[in-house]
Amino acid sequence: MTQMRENADIIDRDEVDDLEAILSVTNTAWDEQSHAVHSDYDTMFTWDYDKGQRPKLDKLYEKAKRSQWNAQTDLPWETEVDQEALVVANAAANGGFNQGLEVAGTPLERWGDKEWIRFGVESQNWTLSQFMHGEQGALVCTAKIVESVPWIDAKYYASTQVMDEARHVEVFSKYLDEKLSGHYPINAHLRLLLDDIIADSRWDMTYLGMQIMVEGLALAAFGFMHQMTTDPLLKQLLRYVMSDESRHVAFGVLSLQEHYQQLSSAELRERQEFAFEAAVRMRDRFLQQEVWERMGVSPRIVAPLLLQVPERQTFQALLFSKIVPNCKKLGLLDAADGWLRTKFTELGCIAFEDWEDTGSEYEQLQATDGATAAAS
Repeated sequence: MTQMRENADIIDRDEVDDLEAILSVTNTAWDEQSHAVHSDYDTMFTWDYDKGQRPKLDKLYEKAKRSQWNAQTDLPWETEVDQEALVVANAAANGGFNQGLEVAGTPLERWGDKEWIRFGVESQNWTLSQFMHGEQGALVCTAKIVESVPWIDAKYYASTQVMDEARHVEVFSKYLDEKLSGHYPINAHLRLLLDDIIADSRWDMTYLGMQIMVEGLALAAFGFMHQMTTDPLLKQLLRYVMSDESRHVAFGVLSLQEHYQQLSSAELRERQEFAFEAAVRMRDRFLQQEVWERMGVSPRIVAPLLLQVPERQTFQALLFSKIVPNCKKLGLLDAADGWLRTKFTELGCIAFEDWEDTGSEYEQLQATDGATAAAS
Protein backbone atom coordinates (compact mmCIF):
# COMPACT_ATOMS: atom_id res chain seq x y z
CA MET A 1 0.00 0.00 0.00
CA THR A 2 1.35 3.42 -1.01
CA GLN A 3 2.00 5.83 1.84
CA MET A 4 -0.15 8.95 1.48
CA ARG A 5 1.94 12.13 1.39
CA GLU A 6 0.86 15.35 3.07
CA ASN A 7 1.23 18.93 1.81
CA ALA A 8 4.49 19.37 3.71
CA ASP A 9 5.99 16.42 1.83
CA ILE A 10 4.86 17.71 -1.56
CA ILE A 11 5.15 21.51 -1.41
CA ASP A 12 7.33 21.98 1.72
CA ARG A 13 4.57 23.60 3.80
CA ASP A 14 1.34 22.53 5.49
CA GLU A 15 -0.89 25.35 4.23
CA VAL A 16 -1.08 26.15 0.53
CA ASP A 17 -1.59 29.86 1.22
CA ASP A 18 1.17 30.27 3.83
CA LEU A 19 2.59 33.57 2.58
CA GLU A 20 5.63 33.53 4.84
CA ALA A 21 6.64 30.13 3.47
CA ILE A 22 6.00 31.26 -0.13
CA LEU A 23 8.05 34.44 0.20
CA SER A 24 10.90 32.64 1.95
CA VAL A 25 11.69 30.91 -1.37
CA THR A 26 14.00 33.38 -3.07
CA ASN A 27 16.63 33.45 -5.78
CA THR A 28 20.04 33.69 -4.12
CA ALA A 29 22.08 33.42 -7.33
CA TRP A 30 21.30 36.59 -9.27
CA ASP A 31 24.65 36.57 -11.04
CA GLU A 32 24.55 32.89 -11.97
CA GLN A 33 25.31 32.30 -15.66
CA SER A 34 24.54 28.57 -15.76
CA HIS A 35 22.71 26.02 -13.65
CA ALA A 36 23.28 22.25 -13.56
CA VAL A 37 20.56 19.71 -12.75
CA HIS A 38 21.52 16.05 -12.43
CA SER A 39 19.22 13.70 -14.30
CA ASP A 40 19.48 9.92 -14.45
CA TYR A 41 17.22 8.32 -17.04
CA ASP A 42 17.24 5.73 -19.79
CA THR A 43 17.74 6.87 -23.38
CA MET A 44 15.41 4.72 -25.48
CA PHE A 45 16.20 3.53 -28.98
CA THR A 46 13.39 1.91 -30.94
CA TRP A 47 13.99 -0.27 -33.97
CA ASP A 48 10.36 -0.02 -35.00
CA TYR A 49 10.34 2.80 -37.54
CA ASP A 50 6.79 2.22 -38.77
CA LYS A 51 5.50 5.79 -38.99
CA GLY A 52 1.85 6.37 -38.17
CA GLN A 53 1.18 3.58 -35.66
CA ARG A 54 -0.28 6.33 -33.47
CA PRO A 55 -2.31 8.24 -36.07
CA LYS A 56 -3.15 11.26 -33.91
CA LEU A 57 0.51 11.81 -33.04
CA ASP A 58 1.44 11.36 -36.69
CA LYS A 59 -1.17 13.95 -37.71
CA LEU A 60 0.23 16.37 -35.13
CA TYR A 61 3.75 15.79 -36.45
CA GLU A 62 2.67 16.60 -40.01
CA LYS A 63 0.97 19.79 -38.80
CA ALA A 64 4.06 20.77 -36.84
CA LYS A 65 6.24 20.47 -39.95
CA ARG A 66 3.89 22.77 -41.87
CA SER A 67 3.63 25.29 -39.03
CA GLN A 68 7.28 26.31 -38.64
CA TRP A 69 7.95 30.06 -38.64
CA ASN A 70 11.13 32.12 -38.49
CA ALA A 71 11.58 34.33 -35.43
CA GLN A 72 13.95 36.67 -37.29
CA THR A 73 12.00 37.24 -40.52
CA ASP A 74 8.30 36.57 -39.84
CA LEU A 75 7.77 39.31 -37.23
CA PRO A 76 7.84 43.10 -37.78
CA TRP A 77 10.89 43.84 -35.64
CA GLU A 78 11.05 47.34 -37.11
CA THR A 79 8.03 48.25 -34.93
CA GLU A 80 8.96 50.99 -32.46
CA VAL A 81 8.22 50.21 -28.79
CA ASP A 82 8.22 53.05 -26.25
CA GLN A 83 8.07 50.98 -23.07
CA GLU A 84 6.83 53.73 -20.75
CA ALA A 85 4.16 54.82 -23.23
CA LEU A 86 3.19 51.17 -23.60
CA VAL A 87 2.78 50.82 -19.83
CA VAL A 88 0.52 53.89 -19.76
CA ALA A 89 -1.53 52.66 -22.73
CA ASN A 90 -1.91 49.17 -21.23
CA ALA A 91 -3.04 50.66 -17.91
CA ALA A 92 -5.56 52.91 -19.64
CA ALA A 93 -6.94 49.98 -21.63
CA ASN A 94 -7.28 47.78 -18.54
CA GLY A 95 -8.76 50.02 -15.86
CA GLY A 96 -5.79 52.11 -14.70
CA PHE A 97 -2.88 51.65 -12.29
CA ASN A 98 -3.31 49.75 -8.98
CA GLN A 99 -6.78 48.64 -10.04
CA GLY A 100 -8.67 47.32 -6.99
CA LEU A 101 -5.61 47.55 -4.72
CA GLU A 102 -6.20 49.06 -1.27
CA VAL A 103 -3.01 51.06 -0.68
CA ALA A 104 -4.00 53.18 2.34
CA GLY A 105 -1.48 52.83 5.16
CA THR A 106 1.14 51.18 2.93
CA PRO A 107 4.25 52.54 1.14
CA LEU A 108 2.20 52.44 -2.08
CA GLU A 109 -0.01 55.22 -0.73
CA ARG A 110 2.74 57.71 -1.65
CA TRP A 111 3.16 56.41 -5.19
CA GLY A 112 2.25 58.66 -8.09
CA ASP A 113 2.21 57.98 -11.83
CA LYS A 114 6.02 58.03 -11.95
CA GLU A 115 6.32 55.08 -9.52
CA TRP A 116 3.47 53.14 -11.09
CA ILE A 117 4.94 53.57 -14.56
CA ARG A 118 8.32 52.36 -13.30
CA PHE A 119 6.59 49.40 -11.66
CA GLY A 120 4.83 48.65 -14.95
CA VAL A 121 8.16 48.68 -16.78
CA GLU A 122 9.75 46.34 -14.23
CA SER A 123 6.70 44.08 -14.28
CA GLN A 124 6.91 43.79 -18.07
CA ASN A 125 10.61 42.95 -17.88
CA TRP A 126 9.97 40.37 -15.15
CA THR A 127 7.03 38.70 -16.90
CA LEU A 128 8.72 38.36 -20.28
CA SER A 129 11.90 37.15 -18.55
CA GLN A 130 9.99 34.36 -16.81
CA PHE A 131 8.37 33.40 -20.12
CA MET A 132 11.86 33.20 -21.65
CA HIS A 133 13.25 31.07 -18.81
CA GLY A 134 10.23 28.78 -18.95
CA GLU A 135 10.72 28.32 -22.68
CA GLN A 136 14.33 27.25 -22.09
CA GLY A 137 12.98 24.75 -19.57
CA ALA A 138 10.64 23.46 -22.28
CA LEU A 139 13.55 23.27 -24.73
CA VAL A 140 15.57 21.09 -22.35
CA CYS A 141 12.60 18.93 -21.36
CA THR A 142 11.52 18.27 -24.94
CA ALA A 143 15.04 17.28 -25.91
CA LYS A 144 14.85 14.81 -23.02
CA ILE A 145 11.51 13.50 -24.32
CA VAL A 146 13.09 12.81 -27.72
CA GLU A 147 15.65 10.64 -25.93
CA SER A 148 13.41 8.90 -23.43
CA VAL A 149 9.99 8.30 -25.01
CA PRO A 150 9.76 4.78 -26.47
CA TRP A 151 7.57 5.44 -29.57
CA ILE A 152 8.87 6.63 -32.94
CA ASP A 153 5.82 8.83 -33.63
CA ALA A 154 6.39 10.65 -30.34
CA LYS A 155 10.11 11.06 -31.08
CA TYR A 156 9.26 12.52 -34.48
CA TYR A 157 6.82 15.05 -33.05
CA ALA A 158 8.99 15.97 -30.04
CA SER A 159 11.86 16.79 -32.41
CA THR A 160 9.68 19.48 -34.01
CA GLN A 161 8.89 20.87 -30.57
CA VAL A 162 12.60 21.19 -29.79
CA MET A 163 12.79 23.55 -32.77
CA ASP A 164 9.66 25.38 -31.59
CA GLU A 165 11.09 25.93 -28.11
CA ALA A 166 14.42 27.16 -29.43
CA ARG A 167 12.49 29.69 -31.50
CA HIS A 168 10.46 30.78 -28.46
CA VAL A 169 13.59 31.35 -26.36
CA GLU A 170 15.06 33.30 -29.27
CA VAL A 171 12.01 35.49 -29.81
CA PHE A 172 11.44 36.39 -26.14
CA SER A 173 15.15 37.14 -25.70
CA LYS A 174 15.15 39.38 -28.77
CA TYR A 175 12.05 41.26 -27.60
CA LEU A 176 13.55 41.79 -24.14
CA ASP A 177 16.92 42.91 -25.51
CA GLU A 178 15.70 45.14 -28.32
CA LYS A 179 12.30 46.45 -27.18
CA LEU A 180 12.26 46.35 -23.37
CA SER A 181 14.84 47.37 -20.80
CA GLY A 182 16.32 44.43 -18.96
CA HIS A 183 16.21 40.78 -17.95
CA TYR A 184 15.32 39.30 -14.58
CA PRO A 185 16.86 36.04 -13.31
CA ILE A 186 14.62 33.02 -13.14
CA ASN A 187 12.06 33.10 -10.33
CA ALA A 188 12.97 30.69 -7.52
CA HIS A 189 9.59 28.90 -7.58
CA LEU A 190 9.83 28.34 -11.33
CA ARG A 191 13.40 27.07 -11.03
CA LEU A 192 12.43 24.56 -8.32
CA LEU A 193 9.69 23.22 -10.55
CA LEU A 194 11.92 22.94 -13.63
CA ASP A 195 14.59 21.20 -11.54
CA ASP A 196 12.03 18.63 -10.34
CA ILE A 197 10.74 17.98 -13.86
CA ILE A 198 14.21 17.54 -15.34
CA ALA A 199 15.60 15.45 -12.47
CA ASP A 200 12.79 12.86 -12.55
CA SER A 201 13.90 9.75 -14.43
CA ARG A 202 10.44 8.77 -15.74
CA TRP A 203 9.65 10.03 -19.23
CA ASP A 204 5.96 10.48 -18.54
CA MET A 205 6.73 12.79 -15.61
CA THR A 206 8.60 15.05 -18.02
CA TYR A 207 5.50 15.07 -20.20
CA LEU A 208 3.20 15.78 -17.26
CA GLY A 209 5.32 18.51 -15.71
CA MET A 210 6.18 20.32 -18.93
CA GLN A 211 3.59 19.50 -21.61
CA ILE A 212 0.52 19.56 -19.36
CA MET A 213 1.36 21.82 -16.41
CA VAL A 214 3.99 24.39 -17.47
CA GLU A 215 2.88 24.65 -21.11
CA GLY A 216 -0.79 24.64 -20.10
CA LEU A 217 -0.33 27.57 -17.72
CA ALA A 218 1.88 29.37 -20.23
CA LEU A 219 -0.84 29.05 -22.88
CA ALA A 220 -3.33 30.75 -20.56
CA ALA A 221 -0.82 33.45 -19.50
CA PHE A 222 0.10 34.21 -23.12
CA GLY A 223 -3.61 34.55 -23.87
CA PHE A 224 -4.01 37.11 -21.09
CA MET A 225 -1.03 39.13 -22.24
CA HIS A 226 -2.17 38.96 -25.88
CA GLN A 227 -5.54 40.35 -24.81
CA MET A 228 -4.16 43.09 -22.55
CA THR A 229 -1.16 44.46 -24.46
CA THR A 230 -1.52 47.36 -26.87
CA ASP A 231 1.81 46.61 -28.60
CA PRO A 232 1.11 45.16 -32.08
CA LEU A 233 4.53 43.48 -32.25
CA LEU A 234 4.03 41.67 -28.95
CA LYS A 235 0.48 40.69 -29.98
CA GLN A 236 1.76 39.06 -33.16
CA LEU A 237 4.69 37.42 -31.36
CA LEU A 238 2.36 35.90 -28.77
CA ARG A 239 -0.08 34.73 -31.44
CA TYR A 240 2.64 32.72 -33.15
CA VAL A 241 3.84 31.28 -29.84
CA MET A 242 0.29 30.39 -28.70
CA SER A 243 -0.32 28.46 -31.90
CA ASP A 244 2.77 26.36 -31.17
CA GLU A 245 1.95 25.95 -27.48
CA SER A 246 -1.56 24.63 -28.08
CA ARG A 247 -0.02 21.93 -30.28
CA HIS A 248 2.52 21.10 -27.54
CA VAL A 249 -0.14 20.60 -24.88
CA ALA A 250 -2.19 18.48 -27.29
CA PHE A 251 0.94 16.32 -27.76
CA GLY A 252 1.14 15.77 -24.01
CA VAL A 253 -2.52 14.81 -23.73
CA LEU A 254 -2.38 12.37 -26.65
CA SER A 255 0.75 10.66 -25.35
CA LEU A 256 -0.25 10.40 -21.69
CA GLN A 257 -3.79 9.19 -22.36
CA GLU A 258 -2.43 5.94 -23.74
CA HIS A 259 0.25 5.53 -21.06
CA TYR A 260 -1.98 6.30 -18.07
CA GLN A 261 -4.39 3.53 -19.01
CA GLN A 262 -1.62 1.10 -18.05
CA LEU A 263 -0.76 2.59 -14.64
CA SER A 264 -1.86 1.38 -11.22
CA SER A 265 -3.80 3.52 -8.74
CA ALA A 266 -0.62 4.08 -6.73
CA GLU A 267 1.27 5.23 -9.83
CA LEU A 268 -1.56 7.58 -10.78
CA ARG A 269 -1.51 9.03 -7.26
CA GLU A 270 2.16 9.91 -7.76
CA ARG A 271 1.21 11.77 -10.95
CA GLN A 272 -1.57 13.59 -9.12
CA GLU A 273 0.84 14.75 -6.43
CA PHE A 274 3.29 15.94 -9.06
CA ALA A 275 0.51 17.89 -10.85
CA PHE A 276 -0.50 19.50 -7.55
CA GLU A 277 3.08 20.48 -6.72
CA ALA A 278 3.50 21.99 -10.19
CA ALA A 279 0.25 23.95 -9.87
CA VAL A 280 1.23 25.44 -6.51
CA ARG A 281 4.77 26.38 -7.57
CA MET A 282 3.50 28.07 -10.73
CA ARG A 283 0.86 29.98 -8.79
CA ASP A 284 3.40 31.12 -6.18
CA ARG A 285 5.69 32.75 -8.72
CA PHE A 286 3.03 35.25 -9.83
CA LEU A 287 3.48 37.30 -6.65
CA GLN A 288 6.41 38.95 -8.51
CA GLN A 289 8.39 39.35 -5.30
CA GLU A 290 11.57 40.25 -7.20
CA VAL A 291 9.84 43.25 -8.78
CA TRP A 292 8.57 44.58 -5.45
CA GLU A 293 12.03 44.19 -3.95
CA ARG A 294 13.57 46.15 -6.82
CA MET A 295 10.98 48.88 -6.21
CA GLY A 296 12.06 49.06 -2.56
CA VAL A 297 8.83 47.64 -1.16
CA SER A 298 8.72 44.54 1.04
CA PRO A 299 6.77 41.73 -0.66
CA ARG A 300 5.51 40.79 2.79
CA ILE A 301 3.59 44.07 2.89
CA VAL A 302 2.22 43.88 -0.64
CA ALA A 303 1.43 40.16 -1.02
CA PRO A 304 -1.56 40.11 1.39
CA LEU A 305 -3.03 43.11 -0.45
CA LEU A 306 -2.63 41.45 -3.84
CA LEU A 307 -4.37 38.29 -2.71
CA GLN A 308 -7.42 40.29 -1.62
CA VAL A 309 -8.01 41.91 -5.02
CA PRO A 310 -10.95 40.08 -6.67
CA GLU A 311 -9.57 40.63 -10.18
CA ARG A 312 -6.26 39.04 -9.20
CA GLN A 313 -8.02 36.06 -7.63
CA THR A 314 -9.92 35.59 -10.89
CA PHE A 315 -6.69 35.95 -12.89
CA GLN A 316 -4.88 33.34 -10.77
CA ALA A 317 -7.76 30.90 -11.12
CA LEU A 318 -8.04 31.46 -14.89
CA LEU A 319 -4.37 30.57 -15.30
CA PHE A 320 -5.47 26.98 -14.67
CA SER A 321 -8.25 27.06 -17.27
CA LYS A 322 -6.10 25.00 -19.67
CA ILE A 323 -4.67 22.66 -17.03
CA VAL A 324 -7.79 21.39 -15.24
CA PRO A 325 -9.72 20.10 -18.30
CA ASN A 326 -6.59 18.39 -19.59
CA CYS A 327 -6.00 16.69 -16.22
CA LYS A 328 -9.63 15.55 -16.33
CA LYS A 329 -9.20 14.16 -19.85
CA LEU A 330 -6.17 12.21 -18.58
CA GLY A 331 -8.22 10.74 -15.73
CA LEU A 332 -6.12 12.45 -13.05
CA LEU A 333 -8.91 14.43 -11.40
CA ASP A 334 -10.83 11.43 -10.09
CA ALA A 335 -8.18 8.72 -9.81
CA ALA A 336 -7.15 7.70 -6.28
CA ASP A 337 -10.53 8.66 -4.77
CA GLY A 338 -10.55 12.10 -6.38
CA TRP A 339 -7.47 13.39 -4.56
CA LEU A 340 -6.51 15.91 -7.27
CA ARG A 341 -10.11 17.10 -7.59
CA THR A 342 -9.99 17.98 -3.88
CA LYS A 343 -6.68 19.81 -4.27
CA PHE A 344 -7.82 21.79 -7.32
CA THR A 345 -10.98 22.69 -5.40
CA GLU A 346 -8.80 24.08 -2.59
CA LEU A 347 -6.85 26.09 -5.17
CA GLY A 348 -10.12 27.55 -6.47
CA CYS A 349 -9.79 26.29 -10.04
CA ILE A 350 -12.00 23.18 -10.24
CA ALA A 351 -14.73 25.18 -12.04
CA PHE A 352 -12.70 24.84 -15.25
CA GLU A 353 -12.94 21.05 -15.41
CA ASP A 354 -15.56 21.10 -18.18
CA TRP A 355 -13.92 23.81 -20.25
CA GLU A 356 -12.63 22.78 -23.65
CA ASP A 357 -9.48 20.67 -23.51
CA THR A 358 -6.46 21.73 -25.53
CA GLY A 359 -6.76 18.97 -28.13
CA SER A 360 -10.17 20.21 -29.25
CA GLU A 361 -9.11 23.83 -28.97
CA TYR A 362 -6.05 23.19 -31.13
CA GLU A 363 -8.18 21.84 -33.98
CA GLN A 364 -10.25 25.04 -33.91
CA LEU A 365 -7.19 27.26 -33.71
CA GLN A 366 -5.62 25.67 -36.77
CA ALA A 367 -8.84 25.77 -38.75
CA THR A 368 -9.24 29.47 -37.99
CA ASP A 369 -5.69 30.71 -38.35
CA GLY A 370 -3.87 28.35 -40.67
CA ALA A 371 -0.24 27.41 -40.26
CA THR A 372 1.20 30.90 -39.77
CA ALA A 373 -1.37 33.01 -37.98
CA ALA A 374 -0.92 36.75 -37.72
CA ALA A 375 -2.32 38.83 -34.92
CA SER A 376 -5.47 40.77 -35.46
